[in-house]
Amino acid sequence: MKLLEGKTAVIYGAAGNIGRGTAKAFAREGAMVYLAGHNLELVKSLADEITNAGGLAEAALVDALDASSVEEQLQGVIASRGRLDVSYNLISTSVAMGKQLAQLSPAQFEDAAFARAKSCFITSTAAARIMQKQKSGVILGITAGNGRLPVKDTGGFPVGNAAIEALLKQLAMEVGPQGVRVVCLRTGATPESPVLQAVYARLAQVRGTTKEEVERAEADHTALKRSPFIAEVANAAVIIASDYASAITATPVNASCGEMID
Repeated sequence: MKLLEGKTAVIYGAAGNIGRGTAKAFAREGAMVYLAGHNLELVKSLADEITNAGGLAEAALVDALDASSVEEQLQGVIASRGRLDVSYNLISTSVAMGKQLAQLSPAQFEDAAFARAKSCFITSTAAARIMQKQKSGVILGITAGNGRLPVKDTGGFPVGNAAIEALLKQLAMEVGPQGVRVVCLRTGATPESPVLQAVYARLAQVRGTTKEEVERAEADHTALKRSPFIAEVANAAVIIASDYASAITATPVNASCGEMID
């Protein structure tokens, strides 16, 4: 039996690298996947790819920083499917990588630190209101280890990760009595991502080294001496969203190849 057979999932930021991998993994495991993104052409292309492979997917133009946009799309999901089983926020924003906090303007800090947290609040609480009524569901978010162990030259990114983890822990305690689980997937660097390669290049420039050396240093910090693949991060999300993880809530799950030892 497929792990997410019959489940209804919404993925925000589905057109991103981890979003694409996760959407395909959810569909492979039997979920009806609603792909939400700010670029309709990209999410439609992904939906076509999934349906052509035999999965179930539908694309929608959604601004995950706009509560009304999120609510409107969710009401369409409920009208069509009758329930919401998984909500997963994977949106990305500017992180001011390569800069220190003292170099940021207030606007840069707000975007890097709190835009993702605001979006996570909007999508997670919208899902919570639906899931509390049906007395089941899983709300997922994603962060990185620097939310607990800050890294220099990463702007407001660690602050945003810490905020998301605190937000989801509090939400978990509030919705748990209604049977709703809230979990944060804490992942490490995924070097397959072109965005991350650009980040490595920026950090190399700031630190006076090479992109390859930055990437090697990231891997050397992990217990496995490598960084996670996108497919591994996606598979971890599948397990967390499934009934096999029914006792897991109110915690980050470490899928970083041991970048941080909890």
